Amino acid sequence: MLKRMSWILLVCTFGAHSGEEVLSIDRVVPNSFNLAFPNESNTQPEQSHFSVNNFVLMSNDSGERWAVVTLTNMASGRRSLTNKHLMAIVADGQRIAPLEFLQSFKADETLSLTINFGESKFPLLSIYSRSGK
Repeated sequence: MLKRMSWILLVCTFGAHSGEEVLSIDRVVPNSFNLAFPNESNTQPEQSHFSVNNFVLMSNDSGERWAVVTLTNMASGRRSLTNKHLMAIVADGQRIAPLEFLQSFKADETLSLTINFGESKFPLLSIYSRSGK
């Protein structure tokens, strides 16, 4: 009986994960890469004390866009990073915010976070914040 239940759990676990598509790292774009897409509506992230150090862009065949972003809290106190403090530029020039999240940082702390930017037909090209020390 225990063997049969283990087998059922294994099949259920495989079934639950088989619908998820694996993320692949997209071609690496240097952080110093300058883009000049127009931004007539002046779409910007909210001002914060967070600095984007670097990022790795990822996607899957379903069009999900993710990034591992390393950020530093430049403030002398604890701060909370939300989806409103970051923005990505996609290959058609649009600016998109990540899906909702919240992460607390200690003063001068650096963390790497895996952040979901939702689905897009176009790949992510850059991730940025708007520091207002």
